[in-house]
Amino acid sequence: MTIARAAIAAALTVFAICASPVAAQDVRLSSRDGGIEISGTLLGFDGRFYRVETVYGELTVDGSGVLCEGPGCPNLENFVAEIRISGAPTMARVLLPALVRGFARRAGYTLQKEASPNGAQHYLLSHPRTGRKAGRFRIRSSSSDEGFADLLANEADIVMSRREVRAEEAARGRATGLGDLAAPGQSRVIALDALVPIVARDSPLDTITLADLARVFSGGIDNWAALGGPDAPITPHLGQSDAGAGQAVVDLMLTPVRNTPAANTVFHDSDAALVAAVAADPFGIGLASSAASDGTRRLALSGSCGFPLGASRRSVKTEDYPLTMPLLLYRPMRRLPQLGREFMAYIGGPAAQQVIQRAGFTDLGAEEIGIDAQGIRLVNAISRAGGGKARLDALQDMVATLAPLKRLTTTFRYDTGSTRMDAQSRTNVRQLARALEDGEYDGRRLLLVGFSDGQGSAGLNRTIALRRAENARKAILDAAPTADTARFAIDVTSFGEAMPMACDDSAWGRRINRRVEVWVR
Repeated sequence: MTIARAAIAAALTVFAICASPVAAQDVRLSSRDGGIEISGTLLGFDGRFYRVETVYGELTVDGSGVLCEGPGCPNLENFVAEIRISGAPTMARVLLPALVRGFARRAGYTLQKEASPNGAQHYLLSHPRTGRKAGRFRIRSSSSDEGFADLLANEADIVMSRREVRAEEAARGRATGLGDLAAPGQSRVIALDALVPIVARDSPLDTITLADLARVFSGGIDNWAALGGPDAPITPHLGQSDAGAGQAVVDLMLTPVRNTPAANTVFHDSDAALVAAVAADPFGIGLASSAASDGTRRLALSGSCGFPLGASRRSVKTEDYPLTMPLLLYRPMRRLPQLGREFMAYIGGPAAQQVIQRAGFTDLGAEEIGIDAQGIRLVNAISRAGGGKARLDALQDMVATLAPLKRLTTTFRYDTGSTRMDAQSRTNVRQLARALEDGEYDGRRLLLVGFSDGQGSAGLNRTIALRRAENARKAILDAAPTADTARFAIDVTSFGEAMPMACDDSAWGRRINRRVEVWVR
């Protein structure tokens, strides 16, 4: 075999990249010596690699080793990267356009919004000096469900989702050659949102328990009198289950009670429509994105054994607020064009965090919270400690340990009944690991503090919480191979059930209480 033949044979090896879309047309790729030739339908080209559907399956070919002939061949000299993004409407209408604009400014491109069909948003990026087109972002507002369907149909390169990929979607992705979409490296939390219960501004209600909220939306409570309000029927308002937060309501709240909303629920096709309806309905209650709840009164979530929690920036970042929703981007195990790779790097950096805040969402930047801002949590811990010297000793030990430190908003929580961190926590691992590698915590001590729910004995809970803290420490250091561990300290401890955030009488409350916090000095 000649050198050229060997090169093209190597180039035919299938490996994970993502090409920009071109019209699905026939192409013929041949080695420069003419020794090897493949034909098929061009699925995409990313500026260097061709992705072709052949009789042998999907092949990825290094363009530097082949000649392309046929109607589907791209223009190699004036290549324009195409990045197709599809999914959750709130992300599509507000967040992603803001990030594309911020990226264009940061990278020095001129940005032009193009006319586009079906409500999609198209943004053309060009080089300012030459006017040469660099790439185009095509953002389609659909739903999380349709975003994954578009990805499986090769009609999208990135999915915007307000939920994690489902097992059946991940299985179809593996079957169609997209790789394992559930693998940690295939998703990224780019911002945080929260579901907030909302009522009309003149409603007398200020707080509601999670249990009552679930009963309201499942039909178990249908009159305001049961919540301390007037004798009037309750009208629940939700987003469509396929149009944003609606599916999150089912996943986070209704499934533990029953799978279907109350029979008299009024559904809306957007958060804006939902908020407007609740604002005008004195007997209505809705669940909406915290980024779209202006004009209504937000209700804090409370419990018989806990303190009220509102959807503040800090409570959402720490995931202490129980209806926190990560906003995720999913991509298959294929390489994006260079422009797409630069965009993905940008959205994980500090400049993008400011854009996310201005768009009305919660960013991922770590904040430090002093012990003086922990008063309400400490009061709750003391009030629930009960009698006994052991409980008092545990509280004194915790306060003495944490008083000189500050809490980071970075927190780690785990999927129910699993040692696997949830999506937000997996992103937190990568964020903290990156900060350690960049030297942001040089000369400082980090303490990973494990907490548990109150189920079981205090000693066992403390042991389990310590084990979670140790697992978090290992995950962070594994994700930071270039960090100089001589320049910082990262230790672990646990206090079990000593500082509960919510009641243990519900799955939600127990999940909120099971956590690993990060404290620094």
